[in-house]
Amino acid sequence: MPLRRSLSARTYSFDFTFDAPQRLDGPDTTVQMGTCRAPGGRQVAFQVGNEVPTEAEGLKIFAGSRLDPFFIGFVGVTVTEATEKLGFRSDASNVLEGLNVLSIVLEVDAAVLGPAAGSLVSVVGETMTSGGRPVRLERMGRPEIKNVVMSPKKFDTVNSDLEIRDLFNEEDAFSVRPDYAGAYRARLNANLAFYDGLDGKTAWPLDELGAHPLTELLLADFLVVDLSKPLSEDGCFEIETALLAGRPHTTCGGRSLNDDIVDTLFTLLVGGIDGKRISDGVDQPTQPATRSFPYLNAPNPTSPDLGARLAAQMPPREEAA
Repeated sequence: MPLRRSLSARTYSFDFTFDAPQRLDGPDTTVQMGTCRAPGGRQVAFQVGNEVPTEAEGLKIFAGSRLDPFFIGFVGVTVTEATEKLGFRSDASNVLEGLNVLSIVLEVDAAVLGPAAGSLVSVVGETMTSGGRPVRLERMGRPEIKNVVMSPKKFDTVNSDLEIRDLFNEEDAFSVRPDYAGAYRARLNANLAFYDGLDGKTAWPLDELGAHPLTELLLADFLVVDLSKPLSEDGCFEIETALLAGRPHTTCGGRSLNDDIVDTLFTLLVGGIDGKRISDGVDQPTQPATRSFPYLNAPNPTSPDLGARLAAQMPPREEAA
């Protein structure tokens, strides 16, 4: 699981690998170890699930099950796509309420990155196979680019039969392959135009070639963080929107765990820069993230079944359509 921070033309990788769990003192007791390889080759060993974080020079590490910090009115997102109208409700439920997620939490002192030309850092996380030819299985940069922005197929007249997210997952976030770049642009242009029209207005006029103003920005799918600016819990997309508006940004950007990023994303896509706030009806996670490492809350001992919850919450097919 590499976490890469790119600073100017330099790349810093933090690679996490995990050993197979080992049984100790009977079948009900297992221990799993992992290793973080920091820039320069330094290796830091840690134990999965250890509530005492591993600390090394300039690093803090935790890995294990935690309460999922994400929150989303998933039914409203699905209904919006199906009906082609904003389908959010004020009484929406967080589909991830009470669920757990396997987590890797890494805190890095900026000094570990060494001297650099500026304070802007781009960040991306990747899950890759180990051994032989590595295969990128999953990649995360900005929130919900794949599962919301790129997911619908029906608006894309070029690639309507293509599950493009699988291909996009395989991409290096800092160097998209030219082979599929045209397909990604076609999907983004089509879907971004759809989202823009949900309020009956045009916030993002397409250019003469049909390109959406946000396509190139979102195609570069990584978080942007300014180490010289203060943290804001609602700073997601603040650097990007400031750039588009031609004004200086005021926060460190990135993505706070408590940031209502689904509202921020739909507000940007539908209403444009400084558009009227759009809410998916879910405003907070199961429990707000804490201010101390590892920031994520302890796991729920009775985590519900996500599949059963989706089946219970999703409206009948004819109603969604």
